[in-house]
Amino acid sequence: MKRTHILHALIALAVLVAGWLLYRTLAQYSWDEIRDSVAAIPKRNFALALAFAACSYLCLTVFDFLALHYVGKPLSYPRAALASFTSLAIGHNVGVAALSSGAVRYRFYSRWGLDAEEIAKLILFCGVTVGLGLITLAGLCLILLPGTAGKIAGLGAAASITLGMACLGLGAGYLALAAFVRGELKVRNWRFALPTLRLAALQILVGTVNFACVAACLHQLLNGEAGYMETTAAYVVGNLTALVSHVPGGLGVLEATIGFLLGGSASIGALIAFRLVYFFIPLPLGLVSLLASETLLGSNADAGLRKGAS
Repeated sequence: MKRTHILHALIALAVLVAGWLLYRTLAQYSWDEIRDSVAAIPKRNFALALAFAACSYLCLTVFDFLALHYVGKPLSYPRAALASFTSLAIGHNVGVAALSSGAVRYRFYSRWGLDAEEIAKLILFCGVTVGLGLITLAGLCLILLPGTAGKIAGLGAAASITLGMACLGLGAGYLALAAFVRGELKVRNWRFALPTLRLAALQILVGTVNFACVAACLHQLLNGEAGYMETTAAYVVGNLTALVSHVPGGLGVLEATIGFLLGGSASIGALIAFRLVYFFIPLPLGLVSLLASETLLGSNADAGLRKGAS
């Protein structure tokens, strides 16, 4: 089977899984519940939630832009943004984003001259950026709000602060390695080098801002039922579990977060609205972007792939 056929099959599978997960999640609620939940949120809060969600996706496009510089293929920002948004709008809903969004990323970046090893390094770089941002913000929350974040993690105040310092220490250690360690890590025939200190610092900065924006989106939809730092602590610390488990769209994490913030009486309005704003609205946009790119760029890309393989 030709490589292009395999790519088409993987992309089609990702689209079908995303659609099924969307249906499964929305099927839990009636149309009246969805409409009433969104209508109950003040328009100003809903607009701000949309803005913070957009800022998060903007940060995610910067992940790819930095990764392209890391692998030595600095494409233009519009190309990086197109590949990043399309792949992650789908990958966030499918789950196991490194694989689901990876197939879409490969489709884009292979058109633009990156080989399989470079794309793998790019995906790894973005994954490390996600981890650094999550760990850094979690560390800040554990230190600044040891009671709230510590309770979520099942820790006392002292243990929470200690764990927070350890989280920040991981980021500091990564910066130190980037500053002083040279050379490459070899995995079979692939070689991975640490980024420059500048790129490493930008990874931590942009990764942290990304999760801060996601938490701000949820905070707006909670409409004053919890403070911003409490929302951030609950969401970020809870997401450490989702990152490890690769649960599609963080299913279960948001429910636990809102349940914790509201003392167990989960706000279905905030829950539905957050999924709508951060997951469901980007999904059709990503699918349209993917289909449009396949229509406009696909034939040229396939010809290029066949030429390169011959």
